[in-house]
Amino acid sequence: MDPLSEIERLRTRVRHHEHCYYVLDAPEITDAEFDRLLKALETLEAAHPDLVAPDSPTQRVGGAPADGFVSVEHAAPMLSLDNAYTEDELRAFDARVRRGLGMADDAPLLTYVAELKIDGLSLALTYEDGRLVRGVTRGDGIRGEDVTSNVRVIRAIPLRLREDQRRKPQDESREPGAGSRIEIRGEAYLSRQAFDRVNREREETEEPLFANPRNAAAGTMRTLDPKAVSRRGLSAFFYQVVVPDGAGPLDATHAATLERIAAWGLPVEPHWERCEGIDGLFDACRRWATARRDLAFDTDGVVIKLDDLALRAKLGTTAKFPRWAIAFKFPAEQAATVLREIRVNVGRTGAVTPYAVLEPVLLSGSTISMATLHNEQEVARRDVRDGDTVIIEKGGDVIPKVVGPVLEKRPPGSTPWVMPTACPFCDSVLSKPEEEVVWRCENASCPARLRRSLEHFASRRAMNIEGLGESLTGQLLESGLVKDFADLYALSVDQLAGLERMGRKSGAKLAAEIERSKTNEVWRLLHALGIRHIGEGSAQALARHFGSIPRLQEASAGAIEQVPDVGPVVARAVRSFLDEPHNQALMARLAARGVRMVDDAAPTGPEAPQIFAGQTFVITGTLPSMSREDATALITRLGGKVSGSVSRKTSYLVAGADAGSKLQKAQELAVPILDEPALRALAGDL
Repeated sequence: MDPLSEIERLRTRVRHHEHCYYVLDAPEITDAEFDRLLKALETLEAAHPDLVAPDSPTQRVGGAPADGFVSVEHAAPMLSLDNAYTEDELRAFDARVRRGLGMADDAPLLTYVAELKIDGLSLALTYEDGRLVRGVTRGDGIRGEDVTSNVRVIRAIPLRLREDQRRKPQDESREPGAGSRIEIRGEAYLSRQAFDRVNREREETEEPLFANPRNAAAGTMRTLDPKAVSRRGLSAFFYQVVVPDGAGPLDATHAATLERIAAWGLPVEPHWERCEGIDGLFDACRRWATARRDLAFDTDGVVIKLDDLALRAKLGTTAKFPRWAIAFKFPAEQAATVLREIRVNVGRTGAVTPYAVLEPVLLSGSTISMATLHNEQEVARRDVRDGDTVIIEKGGDVIPKVVGPVLEKRPPGSTPWVMPTACPFCDSVLSKPEEEVVWRCENASCPARLRRSLEHFASRRAMNIEGLGESLTGQLLESGLVKDFADLYALSVDQLAGLERMGRKSGAKLAAEIERSKTNEVWRLLHALGIRHIGEGSAQALARHFGSIPRLQEASAGAIEQVPDVGPVVARAVRSFLDEPHNQALMARLAARGVRMVDDAAPTGPEAPQIFAGQTFVITGTLPSMSREDATALITRLGGKVSGSVSRKTSYLVAGADAGSKLQKAQELAVPILDEPALRALAGDL
């Protein structure tokens, strides 16, 4: 077989399996098999660079971060939708449509299509000859930002459209691939699972949390680094085709358009339905007002569109809205309660953030007693004060928020809240860098910071000191035995045994745990130190690259920035931490007390072999000599990923004693099973 034919065969197979996994959610092969296919294609293209095409699956991954986004004019305005909040308003919409079409009262019912309103970010994709050439945000509806590099890394979006098998021979000239240019519109979004993962990662590095998946999707799409976009896990749904001026619609109905988009290989939200008349719309809206909670993504309403495209053209649009469509919005779930007090919290990196202490109130099935207020500017914008009766809303948001005060219930003599100028825990003066909105306590020995920092330092995913929890941490600080991390390694059994609810046996056990933690891998120490923006993943990346704390201390910000998964912001934070004299002294004290600073057995630098790259492992049961965290660190250090559940995409199950249902499922799916010696052998005893 000639190289071009083999390349096209491999591309077709890779595109098919991408579609099965990312669009249909029905993978047909394992991750390892898919990776072998992709690797074969990459190897063949590398041998024949003149045959590499821009729509090849090998060209999907984004490169270096962009300098900024270019403004692009849309093929046709991306209009907003008018909203309806009640069934009466929906009935009025139907009446307006019928009047606009000159229909008599006894005329047949109109057919509408009801689609779930995706709470995400609007996108317009341009395909030329069936190949993706541009992705643009909605912007102001006339012009948007060119985010093509970010769109290309969304796996659900094909770089090349599939052939529509429904088309008739005489329609070929109107299909993408026949010299045509076409725009397809839809919505990029984050699933609830992806949103939760992103916020957990941000919480770990004390970055502000996204309030809801829509904000997270918008923030992700405006990220200048495509690799960061790829890691976030955006998905998308599409619902509209815009053809060149004068070409006319490809289909007679909106339902047929949705079927065509799906046939091209683009994801279409599957719950759309055709509804006859207003009563059919009422049924759909009532049903989804409750059923939406079971979806994997957020929706804040139902979009209703006239199905007949010729009737749409007759109705036309206003300056803002199409006359043939409306969004029925679900009511947000709200409750009124009293804001007892606005307080501030100090995080382990010194971030000082206000929050509302509330009279407990039941909302969306849970009791709410606190709500975030994000920052000083947010409090001023909403003008909420101590003692106010406030409206709390959850709606589609994951984090409860304060909507605003009920002014007629505001108590007499109320005054606006003012951000404190001194830390309420250590009385240090608070500071706020010009480019930030967050105030900070810079005192590294602040009791509020140190308490949280010690808890984090000892946590399971950091230094993993079992038994050193919140209560003991408090006692160590209050007694003056511990003033920084290094002091932990000077504690004696007698000192620990003298603490409340601790005896000699418990003290000896904790002392042994502290001593054992000295031998932890370097990434655990990097994660435990509480450096801004450094989570578990970035700590592992730094340790994998440099192999030791001394090598990292010598590296410039530019050298740190070159580490995979570490960008300029993280590099500056690491360099700033390492340059601070108190932190340098702390690192020296930790080293003097025997805390491991070098991963002697770990490969260092960018040449580290990634022999598990592209492979997914699941760990279950108790391994003979490795903790689950140690096994995870070994796998990730060698380029692999560790998942919590077994699927057809799992490359290996690592099973120890008392392996349960995961082992059974792996056997059912014929997933290869490893014990600890087999894992070590596969890793080359690294």
